[in-house]
Amino acid sequence: MKVTIWALGSRGDVQPLIALGQGMQSVGHTITIATPDEFASLVQQAGMQFHPIRALGLTAKSLMQKITGEAPQNSLQQNQAVQSIRLTQLLVAAIPEIGESCWEACLGADICISNIIPPGVPSSVAEKMQIPHMLAILQPNDRTSQFPQVFVSARSFGSTLNQLSYPGISLALWSLGRSSVNKWRQQRLSLPPLKWSYFSDMFTSPIPRLYGFSTSVIPKPKDWSKQAIVTGYWFLEQAADWHPPDDLVDFLESGPPPISIGFGSMVANDMEKIAEICIQALIRAKHRGILLTGWSEFHKQRLPECVLTTESVPHEWLFPRMAAVVHHGGAGTTSASLRSGVPTIIVPFLLDQPFWGKRVYDLGVGPKPIPRCKLTIERLADAMTEAVTSSEIRQRAVELGRKIRAEDGIANAIEVIHQVMNHHRA
Repeated sequence: MKVTIWALGSRGDVQPLIALGQGMQSVGHTITIATPDEFASLVQQAGMQFHPIRALGLTAKSLMQKITGEAPQNSLQQNQAVQSIRLTQLLVAAIPEIGESCWEACLGADICISNIIPPGVPSSVAEKMQIPHMLAILQPNDRTSQFPQVFVSARSFGSTLNQLSYPGISLALWSLGRSSVNKWRQQRLSLPPLKWSYFSDMFTSPIPRLYGFSTSVIPKPKDWSKQAIVTGYWFLEQAADWHPPDDLVDFLESGPPPISIGFGSMVANDMEKIAEICIQALIRAKHRGILLTGWSEFHKQRLPECVLTTESVPHEWLFPRMAAVVHHGGAGTTSASLRSGVPTIIVPFLLDQPFWGKRVYDLGVGPKPIPRCKLTIERLADAMTEAVTSSEIRQRAVELGRKIRAEDGIANAIEVIHQVMNHHRA
């Protein structure tokens, strides 16, 4: 079976879908991963075919820069719904080019599996090609009364308003892109326009939706349908030929377990200031630390002996060796930190990150999240001390990590995909 997996987003959005593709390849399927150029090597190292997503020169990094680059004190900029709208606006002009990328990636495919960015494109290509389209998602999107849509708020509005937040944000986002998607559908694919409720209707479809997170982290809501399937996380294992750099090994061996600090794909104008806060928080809390620079560009000339910087290290290797992990709360990084069984401290920047920060806190596996706009040396130092010294937090983190490692989310997802394909062929 030939499978196209569409993964538009940051590394945390993309890597789990590469892991899913790798799992499908291991059982005999031919996989093409359509994703931004930044992740070509990641796809190719995993042994799969890569197809670039073109979007008027926009890269995953530039998209993050445009969303997170404004001053952190701007409270409106920190609103999750506003950030979701901003992301949608950035992609609208690129719909024809994105659509062409999707068409090329799906040529000859038997099924298209995608995330929801941007809505209406992968499903339209699958419709024209008369192949199944499935959603593979890292955040809860089916409507529930238990919590609001994750791109709206991390805090509950009450059961009724929680329910209403799902069609509300879907209609708001779809209204921005609907005309562009429909124009492209009609001109390129000769398909009729999608209706106003299309985006919301995606989550009432009879085709199963795969949710790549653990029921130990988010138990499946009782008001979700059987088509919403929580499989467990999709983890990409580190390459067999990867070896840690010598300076990292030496640093780990020279003292007690440090705290890892990294904000992954987040890029903003004040990342130097954030890095300095993190360094001073380590000094104040009397902890050693490893600063993962990721996509950010830190230019610290002198670092204290208690801090080591490195660009990137596989999370599955690094996190279990840490005393705690500080990060932005992206879905992918959060899954890796929870799997490691060490306490997690989340500094959310945007979109779904406040939701994951609250979830970590509610599960008791980390301190209360510190929003980027409220990050201070004192708050972060206190959170570090709490994470490292609290026996309750550490024990809960160990237990949750054990449960997550016992799951096989990829195998569970593949079983559902096979069922969809068998039904389509019948």
